[in-house]
Amino acid sequence: MAKSSSVQPTVLKFDGHYDHWAMLMENFLRSKEYWGLVENGIPAAAEGQANAQRKTIEDQKLKDLKAKNYLFQAIDRSVLETILNKDTAKNIWDSLKQKIKVQHE
Repeated sequence: MAKSSSVQPTVLKFDGHYDHWAMLMENFLRSKEYWGLVENGIPAAAEGQANAQRKTIEDQKLKDLKAKNYLFQAIDRSVLETILNKDTAKNIWDSLKQKIKVQHE
């Protein structure tokens, strides 16, 4: 019987150096095929969609949940609590980016 080893990838913690962290985190999320959701968000559902289209959107929502999980692991609670909109990976990423830009102006 083959032994399955599921090693959790290490998520880089945000240390206040946004540009460096963002580059590494983007690369990590690209490797997991989640970056498109962070960059573009979840496609909106249209009325009267076929079952296949609804299934695709549900799959995207699950991927977004996984991407959010990685972001939650990377961001300290004190920082996360300052981000108002945490419903999608895109919103978390955009909020963090905006927060950092405001702090460094």
